[in-house]
Formats: sequence, structure tokens, C-alpha cells
Amino acid sequence: MKTNYEQIVDVGRIGQHGTVDLNEIFKLAEQEQFPAAVNDSPRRLLLCIDVQKDFIEGGALAVPGSIGDVERITQFIYNNMGGITRIMCSLDTHTPHQIFHPCWWANSAGDHPGPYTIITHDDVAANHWRPVIGDPRDSLEYLKELEKVGAGKKQLCIWPYHCISGTDGATLENEFAKMVYFHSVARKCVDHMIQKGTDPYSEMYGIIKPEYSKKNFLNTPVLTSIEKFDEVYIVGEAASHCLMESVKQIAEHFQNRPEVTQKITVLEDCTSPITGYEADTATAFADFKSTYGIKFAKSTDITL
Repeated sequence: MKTNYEQIVDVGRIGQHGTVDLNEIFKLAEQEQFPAAVNDSPRRLLLCIDVQKDFIEGGALAVPGSIGDVERITQFIYNNMGGITRIMCSLDTHTPHQIFHPCWWANSAGDHPGPYTIITHDDVAANHWRPVIGDPRDSLEYLKELEKVGAGKKQLCIWPYHCISGTDGATLENEFAKMVYFHSVARKCVDHMIQKGTDPYSEMYGIIKPEYSKKNFLNTPVLTSIEKFDEVYIVGEAASHCLMESVKQIAEHFQNRPEVTQKITVLEDCTSPITGYEADTATAFADFKSTYGIKFAKSTDITL
């Protein structure tokens, strides 16, 4: 490549707030002489889960280790510029009034729950917490169905306000964004942004469907796109939540098609879990490997 990595990414500014000036980045990208991605064989997809400022260290819902993850993700893209056909990025997108944010709930004193509070259907039935937004019956239905869908393992967690639409925290991390868009110009391809998490009555960790929703939403276009690639690499945050659930949803959808699930590789050095969920993450990853044939590798061990 004619362009040095350091001309695109300033590692010291990963996670910091500021504007992204893409004009000079695009000029550099246009000087590269890669073939158009449309002619790639094999076709490779890099699926980036929620690489947004609020999930990077220093953000509203920071994942420990995420700054290093972003550095390795951008290095992986740079080192494999000619081998990555397309980059697809998910964007967690919320408003303050969503069922997993504090202002949705209050106790008898009118106090809102603190971050990481678990609210169950029994809690609400016993008047420990009550929904103060929307129709209370919808909130109760969500709690009941969520616990049923998860076979008693899924519960509503109250998160700090994060990825509020229109705010800096909801945007792609700056240095990561520069590398993604450099790739799109250099390879003459259209990158795909996946919006998720906009339903106020449901949490949506994975990119394919909400935890529970009466609308039965299924992101069929993303599934169809994944199906068309020869290799799929997955990175992003957090390993314990949105990345894990995304991998799970994709694997379960294609559970009877091992030719799809076995082409998926999670780059384990490009994702980190939320503190306290390390053991659960390791267990889930081991299950993905044994049940679906999903591979795990370090980004530094792969050359495309």
C-alpha cells in the first residue's frame, strides 16, 4: 500500500471525542490501486458489532479493553485491505425513553433504578418497580415473555444511558470510522450500516432480532447477505453481549446449514467482555465452536 497505517489511524486518539475529517483520508484512498471488491473471489465479509464511542473506554457504557480492540481491528483491515470484500457495521441506536433505561421505571418513592439493576416480572407484580412510560401492560408483557424466551435465564438489565440517537456517543469510533471509509473508497464498495435497538419496548443485543418483540422482527437482509459470502469475520463489542448474541442468532438461524456456520470466524483479540461476564462469554464461545463449527482466531494469525 502507498498509504501508511499511521496516515489513517492515530492510535493515541482512539476513544477520544472529536470530528473526523475524511477529505484527506479519501484522497489517500483514491491513490491506492486495489481491484474493485465486486470482482473478489473468494468474497469475504468483516462484520463489526457496535464499534461506537459509548462502548469504547471513556464512553457511557465502556467495555474494558476496547481501545486495544479498535487498534487491532483497524490493523486487521489495513493489513487485509485487498482481501476484505465488504465491511458491515452495526449501530446500537436509542432514545432516553427505552425499557432498559432508568427513566422508564420508578419505585414507590419515585426514584429511578440505578444502572445494572435487574428488574423481573415478579418485582413489578410486587410493586418494587413500576413502569412510568407507555402502557404498563406492554412492559409487563415484555418482562414475562423475556423470561419465558430465555428459559428463565434472560432478565431485563437497566443500562446507563448510551448510544442516544444524534449524540457523539452513538457514532462510530473516529479512528475506526476512518479505516472503514478508507476501505470503502480504496476497494470501490458500498459499506452497510445496520441500525438496531430503536424499539422502545425491547432490548436488541443481537443484530438479527430483539430479545423479544410482538413485531417478530427478523433482519432478513443481513442474513441473506451473510449467506452470500465465502468467509465471514466478526469483531466488536461487547463479547459478552451484543457480539455474543449476534453470533448466536446467526448460528441458530443457520443451525441446519453447517456450510454457513462453519465459514464464520470470530477474531477473539478484537472483542472484549463486560466485566463480570468473562466466564459466561468463554462458555458461550466454546458452545458456538462445538455445536456450530464456528471458528475463533487471533487477527494477527490471519492473512487474507
